[in-house]
Amino acid sequence: MEVHVSVSGRTDLAAQIYRQLHAAILDGRLRPGERMPPSRELASRIRVSRNTVAAAYERLTAEGFLEGRVGAGTYVCGAHVAKATRARRAPVGSIEPRALWRDLDLSVRDPPLGCEFDFRVGVPDPGLFPLDAWRRLVAAELRRDAFRAASYGEPSGHPGLRAAVARHLGTSRSVRVGADDVVVTHGAQQALDVIGRVLVDVGTCVAVERPGYAMARELFRTLGARVVGVPVDSEGLDVSALPAQARLVYTTPSHQFPLGTPMSLARRTALLAWAEHHRAAIIEDDYDSEFRYGDRPLEPLQSLDRSGRVIYVGSFSKTLSPMLRLGFLVAPASLRNAVRRAKQVTDWHTEVPSQAALARFIDDGLLARHIRRASRVYAERHALISTVLRRDFAPWFDVVPSSAGLHLCVLLRDGVTVDLDRARELSVGVADLSGYGGGPGLVLGFGMIPAERIPEGLRRLGLCVGGARVDIGG
Repeated sequence: MEVHVSVSGRTDLAAQIYRQLHAAILDGRLRPGERMPPSRELASRIRVSRNTVAAAYERLTAEGFLEGRVGAGTYVCGAHVAKATRARRAPVGSIEPRALWRDLDLSVRDPPLGCEFDFRVGVPDPGLFPLDAWRRLVAAELRRDAFRAASYGEPSGHPGLRAAVARHLGTSRSVRVGADDVVVTHGAQQALDVIGRVLVDVGTCVAVERPGYAMARELFRTLGARVVGVPVDSEGLDVSALPAQARLVYTTPSHQFPLGTPMSLARRTALLAWAEHHRAAIIEDDYDSEFRYGDRPLEPLQSLDRSGRVIYVGSFSKTLSPMLRLGFLVAPASLRNAVRRAKQVTDWHTEVPSQAALARFIDDGLLARHIRRASRVYAERHALISTVLRRDFAPWFDVVPSSAGLHLCVLLRDGVTVDLDRARELSVGVADLSGYGGGPGLVLGFGMIPAERIPEGLRRLGLCVGGARVDIGG
């Protein structure tokens, strides 16, 4: 165990060592059962006599904080320390964060892990991730260029990945993009942070969807923005409700989070015209756009934009796995240099070997193959949940139409309630729509629950609906 001890002067050395080790044990830095360094080794390291260290050890042993084991050394005593360990408190007059950070609520709104019937939102099935192929690609990149892997990378991202993302977006989503327009980020969340650093001043009005993605709203608040929620209806963001002073609009037009409805073409056109008239920017978060089960996808705002107002944001966290933390933004030419600098001052660059591996993953056709395979699995789950909800829950729920993504939303009819605590007792995990700023309703993800478990999971959920009996059909 490496223990940091420092002494000064020539007197009271044993007492100095004792106080530092005593404090480390009480604070929990030295944990019960950990082996202390031999007295000779510690004495040599801090340049004191062995007898000085031994005296400190003996005092701690006498007080019950250490115990000697014949032939094995000296260890932190568990029983005594368990009683003595205490939580550290901030001293009076210590540094305080800004008030916003004291009050910021980033508690997890999704159900807890470990539910047998897991309807968590926005989590893809880890069993579908092609782990063996990914492991081979990462290993190959580390072997191919160990020097580059141990060096700093380009702030805007690995050149091969930026080119691969540009080709992928151009073919799969009709996004007008070149490699130079792409900045690789740690997921979509960092993309939003980079954009906010470039466009948001203290007091800047930022419009976000309501209900919507809470982490985006809170991020802009921490940057000093005045965040205004704008209602969403069956056609998407209500453009007529946008405040005229807004200088940035955050929207999820392909698969609105959390309702799941796409923004109509008329609304997309109106939003672009509004942004041009008010000289505002639009963040288009193309959330969950890869998995589609019905309607043809509408044109992204970015491909319809002719005035350079749209910043397109995406992520591979939902498509592949959240553990990758790989996302991107596509910046208009006027912002390209600024977002690159913002990325550089934030964290310099995203981890290089994973970027290079993802570039190969895309170029070798593995991403397209994975999306086709996963889409078939998710389509089955989406259809099954939709069928059961519309057939057996119609008196209590209105299912919001959705043809994409990894979740769907239901609105509770008047007077209907759902006991989510009871649902957790039955090992059913669902999210409350109110946690995203919406009205009474539920958000049900299907990325983590196999199709064969969906009927039983919904049957148990039915037992929690407002005291009424809900019979799940076959």
